Amino acid sequence: MNRKDFIINSGGIVLGSMVAPNLMANVNLNNTVNLGVVGTGGRGQGIIKLLDNISGCEVIAVCDTLAFRLEEGFDLIKSNKNAKAYKDYRKLLDDKNIDGVIITTPLNTHDIIAVDSLDADKHVYCEKTMAKGTDATARVVAKCKLSKKVFQTGHQYHSSRMYTQIVDMIWEGKVGKIASIEAQWNRNGNWRRAVPNPSFERQINWRMYREYSYGLVAELSSHQIDFANWILKATPEKVVGMGGIDYWKDGRETYDNTKLIYEYPEGVKATYTCLTSNAKDDYKIMVMGDKGTLTISYDTAWFFPEGEYKPEYGEVDGVSGATTNWSQGKGTLIDIKHIDPTKQALTDFRDSIINNQTPLSGVTTGAKAAYAVEMGIQAMDSEKTIHWDKTNFIL
Repeated sequence: MNRKDFIINSGGIVLGSMVAPNLMANVNLNNTVNLGVVGTGGRGQGIIKLLDNISGCEVIAVCDTLAFRLEEGFDLIKSNKNAKAYKDYRKLLDDKNIDGVIITTPLNTHDIIAVDSLDADKHVYCEKTMAKGTDATARVVAKCKLSKKVFQTGHQYHSSRMYTQIVDMIWEGKVGKIASIEAQWNRNGNWRRAVPNPSFERQINWRMYREYSYGLVAELSSHQIDFANWILKATPEKVVGMGGIDYWKDGRETYDNTKLIYEYPEGVKATYTCLTSNAKDDYKIMVMGDKGTLTISYDTAWFFPEGEYKPEYGEVDGVSGATTNWSQGKGTLIDIKHIDPTKQALTDFRDSIINNQTPLSGVTTGAKAAYAVEMGIQAMDSEKTIHWDKTNFIL
């Protein structure tokens, strides 16, 4: 049968022939983790491609509510010709041969699919942001407390060998006492995806609509917020911010530009900027301390040591004062080997399942980042200072 032929099944769509029960029952004897991918849009398809090249991982099922997306995702599976496809994720969860689930659906669905997956005795890799809002975050945390399954949040910096070494450098005092973190993720484009049929607009461009997404902060800045939580070993105490729909007047509901300032213990400020109308320097994180600054891009990092201040006293516009000469240390490239952090994160998910280990990016770190994102959205919406509410967030 042609892989593109659809056979309608009760609750699901099966592409290809049925899986031989005894074959799939024996796969895990060789430490192969059988996975189902729920959500086969752009991110889901990218993950399927990566998984197909990770030893010990096998995609045996995919799911999406859009038929053409489901077909696209299914056709990417190369390692298992007997894979299944479903339009209802609950039918996928009924498959006893599936060990773990990758959730790459719109943000507002993360919590219910994650909870249902854990209830179905599946390991879970849930894309960032872990959940949308305080209540959804709490539901995932509560379920994980009752489950013995692996839960990994898709903040893949925790798996990046470059980022983990940078964190070690910071903790060992490379930049000294941290004063500020400045991060940006800027693009010049409307962030909109092509829609083959207007009826699919909200399903495909869900990042544009508040019902499904928190937009730039949840989809981009959340990675950098998670990184700040990590290196500071803390969560923000308060946040102020502004956002707007000021450039793309196209019916979107999520902001097309955001700027947030979080304050951490000891007065450390962390600033996050996202633009969709200017891409200067694209992606960058600067960790600034009294000994130097680490400037981090997607796959490289530079260190700029602090220079010396030499005050020179004299007349400034007729007033006795001082001018300051400052020599900044020349930047040096940090020599760190780097591979695709998502591939590394998926590899770590496999290893966590096989070795029964807790992932570095787990439910706790994921929940802290999700709540910080919620705080940022509230700050921009209300134009007020939002404080971390310990009574509202209990791990």
